Amino acid sequence: MSDFRMETKCVQSGYEPGNGEARVLPIYQSTTFRYTSSEQMGRLFDLEEAGYFYTRLQNPTNDAVAAKICDLEGGAAAMLTSSGQAANFYAIMNIVEAGDHIVCASAIYGGTYNLYAHTIRKMGVEATFVDPDCTPEELEAAFQENTKAVFGETIANPALVVLDLEKFAAAAHAHGVPLIVDNTFATPINCRPIEWGADIVTHSTTKYMDGHATCVGGAIVDSGNFDWEAHGEKFPGLTTPDETYHGIVYTQKFGKGAYITKATAQLMRDLGSIQSPQNAFLLNLGLETLHLRMPRHCENAWKVASYLKGHEKVAWVSFPSLEGDPYYALAQKYMPGGSCGVLTFGLKGGRDAAVAMMDKLKLVAIVTHVADARSCVLHPASHTHRQMNDKELLEAGVQPDLIRFSVGIENVEDIIADVEQALL
Repeated sequence: MSDFRMETKCVQSGYEPGNGEARVLPIYQSTTFRYTSSEQMGRLFDLEEAGYFYTRLQNPTNDAVAAKICDLEGGAAAMLTSSGQAANFYAIMNIVEAGDHIVCASAIYGGTYNLYAHTIRKMGVEATFVDPDCTPEELEAAFQENTKAVFGETIANPALVVLDLEKFAAAAHAHGVPLIVDNTFATPINCRPIEWGADIVTHSTTKYMDGHATCVGGAIVDSGNFDWEAHGEKFPGLTTPDETYHGIVYTQKFGKGAYITKATAQLMRDLGSIQSPQNAFLLNLGLETLHLRMPRHCENAWKVASYLKGHEKVAWVSFPSLEGDPYYALAQKYMPGGSCGVLTFGLKGGRDAAVAMMDKLKLVAIVTHVADARSCVLHPASHTHRQMNDKELLEAGVQPDLIRFSVGIENVEDIIADVEQALL
C-alpha cells in the first residue's frame, strides 16, 4: 500500500482479504500446516518455495503484521520477534560472527547496552560505545577493520538523546557497513529512519505500536538499500553458500529479501523467539490506532514538560520537542511533527525526593513499562538500569535522580493535577 498515506496504512496495510474471507486479520493459532505432497513440503524446507510449515519460523498472522510495519517504515522486508530485545539481538547476530566488532551509541536502553556490552561479547563480538554527540572524527576513530555494523536509537531510552541519523549513516556507509536504528520511541508516525540513511530498523512493538501494555514483541525491518554484495567479504553469511540449505546464496536468490530471509531461515530456525500469533493479532489492533494515539501522546507530554519546567521543585526537564532542550534542533529536523510521549526530569531534592514524589502519585502508576495509553513513571537507576555501574549509567545518560515519565493519552489536566499533588 505504498501509494497510501500513513493513516490508511496503519488501518489496512499487511492484510487484504479475498472474496468471502475474514474482514479482520485471522489468528492462525496453529503450530503446523498441512500438505498433501511430501515433495512440496520438501521444497519449503529447501527455501525453494514460499509457504508455512511450522510456526516457530513463520506464521500467516505474524507475516501480515510484519508486512504492515514494513510498509509503515518504507522497507523491503520485515519479520516479527518475541520481544524488542530479540529483535536487536537478531539484527546484529544476522551479520556478525565471533571475532567481529560493532560501533554503538552509548545512550541506549539499559537492556540493549547490556546485550551488546556483555552478552554478545561472550559470543566473541566486541562493541565500542561512542557518545551520540561525538564529532565525526571521534565517530570515525571507533571503527576497526572488523567492524560490521553501527547501532543507535532514534530517541534514546531513557536519556531522550536524539540520534543524528545522517551523521551515523554517513560514517557507517563510509566503512561499508549498515546502520541499524531502534525506532521504538519515535515510531514511523514521527520518524522514518530509512529516509535518513538507516539500513535496518528495529522496534520493541511492546511499546507504542501495541500501545496498551498487552503483549511483548519486536520487529526488524530491512530497507533493502544496503548492497551486501558490494561488501561481500564483510558479510559472507549473506554472500557465500549456506551449506545448511544446500548451498543457497541469500543475496543471489532473494535479492532485497536476503537479510530477512537469512534471519528467519537461520536464527529463527535455530533460536526460536517467534512472536505468538495471538500477540501479533493484538499488536495489529494497536497499529490500527497508532496514527491517532501518537499525536495525543506528544501533545500531552509537551504540556506536562512545560508545566514541570516552570515548577519550583523541579531541577531540570528533558524533552526533545520542548524549545530550549539540547536536542530540540535535531528533533525538529528528524521528527518535526512530534518526538514521543516520554520525558524525563529531576527534582531539586535529588534521588530521595524523586522516589518520594513517585510514591505519592495516584493516577500515574509506577510500572516497568513505557509508551502505552496509561501514564506511568519509573526510576531507571533503581529499576531498568540497576545492573549498570555509575560509569555505565552516565554513559547511557541516566542520572541518579532521573524520573522517566511516560505520558499517556488521558486528559492532560488530570495528569498534571496528579503530578501537582505529588510535588506538594
